[in-house]
Amino acid sequence: MRVTTAGPLPGATYDVVVVGAGVVGSAIARELARHRLRTALVDARDDVGDGTSKANTAILHTGFDAVPGSLESRLVREGRHLLAAYAAETGIPVEPLGALLVAWDREQLDALPALAAKAERNGYHEAAIIGPDEVYRREPRLGPGALGALDVPGESVICPWTTTLAYATQAVRGGVELHLNCRVENIADDGEHHELTTGRGPLRTRHLINAAGLHADELDRRLGRDDFTVTPRRGQLIVFDKLARPLVNHILLPVPTALGKGVLVSPTVYGNVMLGPTAEDLDDKRATNSTEEGLRALLSQGERIMPELVAEEITTVYAGLRSATEHEDYRIRAHPAQRSLTVGGIRSTGLTASMAIAAHVMDLLPETGLALGPARELEPIRMPNIGEAFPRPYQRPELIAADPAYGTLVCHCERVSLGEIRDALTATVPACSADGLRRRTRARGGRCQGFYCGPAVDDLLDTAAAERGAPGTVTR
Repeated sequence: MRVTTAGPLPGATYDVVVVGAGVVGSAIARELARHRLRTALVDARDDVGDGTSKANTAILHTGFDAVPGSLESRLVREGRHLLAAYAAETGIPVEPLGALLVAWDREQLDALPALAAKAERNGYHEAAIIGPDEVYRREPRLGPGALGALDVPGESVICPWTTTLAYATQAVRGGVELHLNCRVENIADDGEHHELTTGRGPLRTRHLINAAGLHADELDRRLGRDDFTVTPRRGQLIVFDKLARPLVNHILLPVPTALGKGVLVSPTVYGNVMLGPTAEDLDDKRATNSTEEGLRALLSQGERIMPELVAEEITTVYAGLRSATEHEDYRIRAHPAQRSLTVGGIRSTGLTASMAIAAHVMDLLPETGLALGPARELEPIRMPNIGEAFPRPYQRPELIAADPAYGTLVCHCERVSLGEIRDALTATVPACSADGLRRRTRARGGRCQGFYCGPAVDDLLDTAAAERGAPGTVTR
C-alpha cells in the first residue's frame, strides 16, 4: 500500500490510471480496488480532494431538480442512497435537515408547481408546496415577504472532505497506488499503452480514466478529442460563526436559474452556517480568490433571506470552481479505440452522485477492452468524526481514558485534540500540509483561523515530516 508525494514514479506498467483524485476520481479508484488490477490514482495537487471537491456547498442532494431523463438525474438518484448508506457505515458526518425552496415573489411562487412536477419525474415523490404560514412556522427568522416554499425533506448536509478521504483510504488499502504532486503534462498512445508525461517522470498504463475535473477537457484534447469545454464557474461562499447555527433549521434554497441553484443559506455538519455560492463564469481555472463585489452581493441577498444572519460574526470566506460545460448533462463516455474513458462535466451534484458515477464507469470499462475479473469485498473502514451530530473525541471519556492525547486540545476553537492530529498525520492517506490537516480534523478552521493554534499545528506537521524522512513514498 503506497502513497507517493515526490520523486520518480514506479517503472512498471499499470492496468489502469485514474487522473484526478477528487471525490469522483477517488470513488472510481475505490471501485477499481475491488478487482485484481494494478491501478494508480494520480493528482496534480499534494492531497486528495484539493480541487473542486474541497470547496462546494456540501449538500447530499435528492436530485429533485435535475434534468429529467438525464444521466445526471439517474446517477444523483442512485448515488444519494449509496452515499447515505456508505456514510453510515464509515462514519462520514451527515445531517438530514430537509430543504425549503423559498419563493420571494409571484413569479417564483408560480414556478413551484412545475418544480414539484419535475421532482416527480425525477423519481422523488416527497416534495410538497407549503404556504407562508407553514414556512414561517418552520423558519421563524426568515426575512419578511416569503410567499411559500417547496418542501424537500430528503435533502441533507454532508462532509465532502471525509467522503473523498474515505474513498481514497479504501482504495489505497485495497492496493491502489496514489501518486500526488503528479501533474499530467502530455499523453502519447502507441496503440497498446498510454505513456503519461508528468512532473515526476513517465507513467505507463494500458487503460486511462480521465476524471481531471476542471482540466478534463484539456486532458481529452491531448487524446485528440474535443467533445466539451470546461468553463470554470466560481462560487464564493461566506461561513458564519457557530453562534449563528440556532438561526437556521433547514437548507434554504432559492428558485433555480440557468446559472445554477443560486444563493442558499445552509447549516454545515461542522456547526456553522454557510451563505452562497455566487455563480461567475470565468476564463481562469486558478481563480479561487474571493472578491469584494462577490461578498457584498452575497451579504445583500443574505439580508433578504435572513436579516439576523448577516449580523453574525463571519468565520471565513472561500471560493471554489465548478466544472460547467456547454452541455446540460455529465460527459461520461467510453472510447474503445483509445482504451480510455472520460468522466467530465461533473458539476456540484458530483459529490452526491460519486458512488453511482463510479459504478457506471465500471459498467463502461469493458467497452475499452479492460477485463475487470471478479470483484472482491474491500476491508471496512471507520473514519474519524469531525461533525457535530455525533460525539467528538474530546466528548468521549472512555476514549480519553484509553489515550489521554484525545483529551489534550490543540485547536480550542474547533476542539481538536492532539490524538486526532496525530492520527491524521499517520493515516493511510496522511495529511502533509496545514490545509490537509484542517480537512481531516478542523484544526485551524475555527473563529481564530489558526491564530492561536497555528504554531503548535505547524510544529506537529514538521515533526511528522521529519519522522517520514525525505519526501517520497509513504508506506502504511
